[in-house]
Amino acid sequence: MDEHRRGLWYGVAAYGIWGVAPAFWKLLDGVPAVEQTAHRVVWSVPMLLAAVLLLRRRDRLRAMLADRRALAITAAASVLLTANWLVFVWAVASGRIVEASLGYFINPLLSVALGVVVLRERLRPAAIAAVVLAAAGVAYMTVRLGSLPWVSLVLAGSFAVYGLLKKRPQAAPPLEGLLGEAAVALPAALGLVVVLAARGDGAFGVSAGDSLLLAATGVVTVAPLLCFGAAVQRVPLSTVGLLQYLAPTLQFVLGAAVYGEEVTGDQAVGFAFVWLALAVFTADNLRVARRGGRTRPPGPGPAV
Repeated sequence: MDEHRRGLWYGVAAYGIWGVAPAFWKLLDGVPAVEQTAHRVVWSVPMLLAAVLLLRRRDRLRAMLADRRALAITAAASVLLTANWLVFVWAVASGRIVEASLGYFINPLLSVALGVVVLRERLRPAAIAAVVLAAAGVAYMTVRLGSLPWVSLVLAGSFAVYGLLKKRPQAAPPLEGLLGEAAVALPAALGLVVVLAARGDGAFGVSAGDSLLLAATGVVTVAPLLCFGAAVQRVPLSTVGLLQYLAPTLQFVLGAAVYGEEVTGDQAVGFAFVWLALAVFTADNLRVARRGGRTRPPGPGPAV
């Protein structure tokens, strides 16, 4: 029970940090999203490397570096993850936190759909109903608002495909894989930071506050991932699957209640469809779990 309770708190910490992360990125409003993302990559690499060394996982890292297929998957995943980070940071700075939260509500259901289309997985009727309801919610908002909720769809789509890549049997373990993904993006990110500094346009070094916040992007990135890894080792995946909705819920509350983002009636209806879909999907997974069946494991969590 002690281990189970500890695992629950690790899970709450992981998804709690992801949920309130927009408040951190809001502090960097004066820094362009591209520069924020570059610093996130630059500062994440040494932290992830330290985590690998402290956890004594050098053998796994060497195995990844020796496997060409693992490296190819890592490179492709790096592109998706970096794009996800960039769009999320831009959405926060642009006052679109609510729209970003919708992406992370949709993400688990889009992952289910990809599992059917790409991996030929078979769905239970409740899961099919959940996917249809979520699609109906997005379609409703698209028709009523006159445009696709592209921020939501890019965040959900990029992370769902990222999760699909990580599901490949040749993919590296999560921690080592994330280190590899950040390392792939490091040359471009570091190059951008150096060029901006040389031109005098960079935010790092201009003020102590922004410099400390940019350096802290590595902590904000790595800490919840380590908590997530500790959680999945101690509690059932069905429990972690329920906890994952804590993050977009907190993001939605932050956007609407704290930062005053408007939620129109049409958006509320679209969200209602998605929330109903998640309720159906979650209830079905809990029912299967009680019967001793397998539930769909969650992804690695929002890539915020």
